[in-house]
Amino acid sequence: MYLGIDCGTQGTKALVLCAETGRVLGLGAAPHSMISGAHGRREQDPAQWLEAFERATAQALAAAKVSGEAILGIGVSGQQHGLVMLDGAGQVLRPAKLWCDTESTPQNNQLLEQLGGVKGSLERLGLAIAPGYTVSKLLWTQQQFPELFGQVASILLPHDYLNYWLTGQHCTEYGDASGTGYFNVRTRQWDLALLRGIDPSGRLEAALPTLLEAHQAAGTLLPEVAKRLGLTPGILVASGGGDNMMGAIGTGNIAPGQVTMSLGSSGTVYAYVDQPLVSDEPAVAAFCSSSGGWLPLICTMNLTNATGAVRELLQLDLPAFNAAVEQAPIGADGVLMLPFLNGERVPALPEATGSFHGLTSTNLTRANLSRAVVEGTTFGLRYGLDLLRQAGLTSEGIRLVGGGAKSPVWRQIVADIMATPVVCAEEPEAAALGGAIQAAWCAAGGGAERLAQLCERCVRLDASSRAEPQAANVSAYQAVFDQYRAHLAHLF
Repeated sequence: MYLGIDCGTQGTKALVLCAETGRVLGLGAAPHSMISGAHGRREQDPAQWLEAFERATAQALAAAKVSGEAILGIGVSGQQHGLVMLDGAGQVLRPAKLWCDTESTPQNNQLLEQLGGVKGSLERLGLAIAPGYTVSKLLWTQQQFPELFGQVASILLPHDYLNYWLTGQHCTEYGDASGTGYFNVRTRQWDLALLRGIDPSGRLEAALPTLLEAHQAAGTLLPEVAKRLGLTPGILVASGGGDNMMGAIGTGNIAPGQVTMSLGSSGTVYAYVDQPLVSDEPAVAAFCSSSGGWLPLICTMNLTNATGAVRELLQLDLPAFNAAVEQAPIGADGVLMLPFLNGERVPALPEATGSFHGLTSTNLTRANLSRAVVEGTTFGLRYGLDLLRQAGLTSEGIRLVGGGAKSPVWRQIVADIMATPVVCAEEPEAAALGGAIQAAWCAAGGGAERLAQLCERCVRLDASSRAEPQAANVSAYQAVFDQYRAHLAHLF
């Protein structure tokens, strides 16, 4: 049995997997809180992650009705891009700036200019750095907290920090590292010169974690942490990875042809490829995977956060909201929402705000507003999927995960807007499942064939959730999507 952990923005999930039967035996969860402030500050105290890790693990073990002694290994998934800085004693220096933090936008612009703009960044790194990436957070810290910056001895991502807590080792793997902005996704190496440009002393270079292959172990579980978690000291801790990379493994997306789409607080679309897929379009992130290849990806900042905001505004519970969406026609009687409540990453509109268009005295209804926010958020994913397809990605089907995927009406909307069949995985906690599968893979010694066997055994698709695109709906949605694109043109 293996423990999969997913440390996200809203909370930590834990999952117990039996790798022999492929069955998930138990789940646990514990929430996190956010530190929000002016200018887009979004931070968290990493101590919360440790407490949530402990609580979620205890729940998962209790739900599985197994002793901690049965667990042979741990795989950790973490929210990407966050910056955790440790001093020489291994203590956290300040709250972690998260992926959704945009306070470092001026610093990102400064770095992007030094790289020669978007084109220069793509040529040098294989991706265009964005405010959410880690590198601008380093420069922001140097400029805002110079004394604290002088104490930095280790630079870690959220999943790296959890692995450090578990094992005492400072390490990372290629998938999560590729979202830092100081990593070359083509060569799979740190861009040391970029870090020296921030601090010529070489201190940042010395603070980097050791790079691991996806199938390698980060280390073994420390006795004092094992006692807190109720697990056996010395068990294997896998390399782990970013939440999208683990979500790919947890949906069996480890070979070309399938696309994984997450309908969570943010929206993501990604697919495995066996060669770097660097697009001229900066919104496409040519990340590495946590299974040995690459994982080109797009991410939208607004999804269930936007649908949730409209649902709460209309005072609808989830069943009533879904019923309202279903009552409205395609195109919501002419109501179109640009759901950019947090700015937007894809399309690249960091300063944008949300807006409704086409409202009249006759179409201003709960049903139309509900449908418009679901359609608007899904159009953002379609915009991103089109970018991936233009870069050469092929998609035979879409595997849906995330809270929004539980809605049958939303699944059909996705199938029709994307003109592609969709299906959900039986296990919705794909990132935690991916962590557990990766741990089992690591314990088995790695190898593409072993990973494929584990995914075949452990990843199950829910046939009852399948939605096929309907030709008439596809045509109708193309016309509405064209209107969405026309409104976007006024914002660039």
